[in-house]
Amino acid sequence: MTVRQQRWVIHVPVVVPDLHRARLFARTATRALALLTARVDAGEVTVSTEDDQGVRHRVFCDRRLPGGGRCGLPTDHGVPCVRRARGGGPARVRR
Repeated sequence: MTVRQQRWVIHVPVVVPDLHRARLFARTATRALALLTARVDAGEVTVSTEDDQGVRHRVFCDRRLPGGGRCGLPTDHGVPCVRRARGGGPARVRR
């Protein structure tokens, strides 16, 4: 049996006025951090209201894809799922 290394999660509160802007800011911050390190787990990025932090809203889709990998698009994307970019960061779609 292998021993799993303990992981730590960083919580950085940022105040924005609504869910849409919270997700937008979280996506932007995640993409910026993913450029610096592959240790960003984009699929686990969530946002919540300040007074109800137990109710979290996902930022990225993170669906499993055929053949392995996960979708790196926003949760509310209207196009087919695509794999995350190399390095573990979220996928980017040109619009």
